[in-house]
Amino acid sequence: MQRDTLVFDLIHQELERQRHGIELIASENFTSLQVMQAMGGVMTNKYAEGYPGRRYYAGCEIVDQTEQLAIDRLKQIFNVEYANVQPHSGAQANAAIALAVLQPGDITLGLDLSMGGHLTHGSPVNYSGKLYNAHFYGVVKETGLVDYEMLESQARTLKPKLIICGASAYSRDWDYKRIRAVADEVGALVWADIAHPAGLIAKGLLNSPFEHCHVVSSTTHKTLRGPRGGVIMLGKDFENPFGLKDNKGNVRMMSNLIDLAVFPGTQGGPLQHVIAAKAIAFGEILTDEFMVYQQQVQKNAQAMAKAFMDKEYNIISGGTDNHLMLIDLRNKNISGKKAEQALVKADITANKNMVPFDDKSAFITSGIRFGVAAVTTRGMVESDMQFVVNAIDRVLLNADSETEIATVKKQVNEFMGQFILYPEL
Repeated sequence: MQRDTLVFDLIHQELERQRHGIELIASENFTSLQVMQAMGGVMTNKYAEGYPGRRYYAGCEIVDQTEQLAIDRLKQIFNVEYANVQPHSGAQANAAIALAVLQPGDITLGLDLSMGGHLTHGSPVNYSGKLYNAHFYGVVKETGLVDYEMLESQARTLKPKLIICGASAYSRDWDYKRIRAVADEVGALVWADIAHPAGLIAKGLLNSPFEHCHVVSSTTHKTLRGPRGGVIMLGKDFENPFGLKDNKGNVRMMSNLIDLAVFPGTQGGPLQHVIAAKAIAFGEILTDEFMVYQQQVQKNAQAMAKAFMDKEYNIISGGTDNHLMLIDLRNKNISGKKAEQALVKADITANKNMVPFDDKSAFITSGIRFGVAAVTTRGMVESDMQFVVNAIDRVLLNADSETEIATVKKQVNEFMGQFILYPEL
């Protein structure tokens, strides 16, 4: 079979883009070479509907071992009783949780998308807003912090079946204990989506949700630095509160409901090559080196936030506890969309993002989101954050000047030459 040079040429172009640019999209990271090798391996050929030891296809003896290894390592990372590693993405994991614990029309309470929440937490354009009766809490306008009083008031008034905590653009830690207290008061389950801060939680640098939240989901490709995918975990398994029973009349455990919601509820065959890559990434997370990495992520984020604030950029909530920050650009007289487009021309990638109480549409936005997980993987430390912020500031102040942007691009490319990405490729 003839090699498809067109596609492989494009893949090489993408490698060069990643090598020469500054990656600040908070949802992205760079996997290890061995994670990528597993994803491109022969396990992509294996169909394996079901779970280890309970497959609908023959020949799964070996993939059973890799999937069980991924499960065992993930359980060890977070010290939990149950883990499902099959979700193809964070959104798929979230869909499975909703299917497991909700009926169409049930009331949910999550952080509003426009306040930093996630699409799958009840947005009207998503299944979570179409199938369920989604309501929202927000952040305090003056501080940018989660409005726990609003959350509690909404919970007591609405009596939701499910309270969702977690965000895609929130830079502070969460008070899971307080959320669980009001959930117990109104009879709700609590689901934490830790897709963004999972790596920091894994190493004890942020609050753990597992003591207080009934179910937890995450992606594996952000601060966990693994392949693109999702997982679902239970700190402790428990009898489902809905009285659902199996065909022998036994009350089903919550883990049973989640397993059934993933397969056959929302997915077919799991991606065994991705699960193998997850297993490798989870092994990396268990090392001391990963602790050093996560500590550096926090240090870099705080150094970047300080550098932005020194230049009078408005960071929502006034700083960061995790790997990201959301900046309101209105005092800089530039929209999020224009900022994103100008930065891309300088080989700096970030994403426009709505800010709380935004007066612009989701297609324009008043804000931009930055994350440091990927640049930390490249080897950057706190002192490098000043160069990055200076480059961003110069672009945003000269967003209409092709000459200035070209100059910054050259400086960025030279700067990134010291942080070698995938020298083996």
